[in-house]
Amino acid sequence: MTKPIQIYLIPGFFGFSSLGDYSYFFRVSDTLSQYLKQQYNVDAQLIRCATKATSSIHRRAQALAEEVVQNGGLDADSIHLIGHSTGGLDMRLLLTPGVKLFDSGIENRIATLTQTAFSISTPHHGTPLASFFTTMQGRHILQLITTLANNKAGRKSIFWISKLIALAARADDWLGRDQTFLDHLVRRLLQHVTVAPDDPIWEFLESMKLDQGAIIQLTPEAMHLYNAAVSDRENVRYFCVMNTVPPPEIKTLITESTSPTAALSMLLFSFLHTITGREHPNYKYPFLPDDIRQRLHADLNMPISPRNNDGISPLMSQYHGELIHVTKADHLDIVGQFDGAGNERFTDWLVSGAQFSESAFQAVWHRVADEIVKNI
Repeated sequence: MTKPIQIYLIPGFFGFSSLGDYSYFFRVSDTLSQYLKQQYNVDAQLIRCATKATSSIHRRAQALAEEVVQNGGLDADSIHLIGHSTGGLDMRLLLTPGVKLFDSGIENRIATLTQTAFSISTPHHGTPLASFFTTMQGRHILQLITTLANNKAGRKSIFWISKLIALAARADDWLGRDQTFLDHLVRRLLQHVTVAPDDPIWEFLESMKLDQGAIIQLTPEAMHLYNAAVSDRENVRYFCVMNTVPPPEIKTLITESTSPTAALSMLLFSFLHTITGREHPNYKYPFLPDDIRQRLHADLNMPISPRNNDGISPLMSQYHGELIHVTKADHLDIVGQFDGAGNERFTDWLVSGAQFSESAFQAVWHRVADEIVKNI
């Protein structure tokens, strides 16, 4: 009996496999496995990898290798890696010929079994957003978030705030509003919060406090060195999916927003998009080949420049290997976090106005599946 192929889904910066009832790759596993079975009669084992949220790329690559070993990857017929955002960089480092992550040499065994490597929205040449988080203001924001996990008073504060939000959601229900963002947030995340220090939410935040190496490594300056040291492996085919959204118009976004929560999210996205659109003057993105630039222009129907981005990753930083798909989507849309995903409301954590749809989501992941089958 033929073994099922193994497909590893590697989350990006701030990533997790699941938190509460939230999944980082929302419905991606089901979409890939169902399409592979129905279209090609291929059985696939989908593994959603845990990672070290803000740790160095080296440590994240080690965590990826450990996931492969723990899931029997060394005995698999073939391995296929799919990295979203920073996950694509973890994947590239793990596959680099001659890389030394462990004394056992499992890196080479994993790379020998790997046939495809897909980077989705990956900033291969860095992102200006990382440079922002290395500033004093950016560090203060991260310190505020992570200190809550390591402080009993902070954990209690969030715990009681979560209970107050749950109470407000129930009060809303009495007024006939029983399908709001608050109801969704309570059901999927806040009802799981406890004050125990080993609660997954606090452990997630604690890991961010202990190691924030990826923030520095994702700057354009550091990625310049990364690309000088990291190389592709000959037996692996590398693919990329690129995405961007038009610059948000704040006045339009606010007037068209359906709730105060959506308006705040839109303002946040506008802030992220503006920062990410500032190319480093000394570490510019590599020149895109003419055919790639023409394809981006045709598929996106917008001018192509260093300002194009998805709120986190610059478009011109995402090109690596063979371009297989281009789409208008923000950074989280493409992994299933878009409004109406799976017929659920309030699944969009980054409201960008991209109007990413279910059909667009299916098109991305079916295209990835097609290439996996070609390379089994």
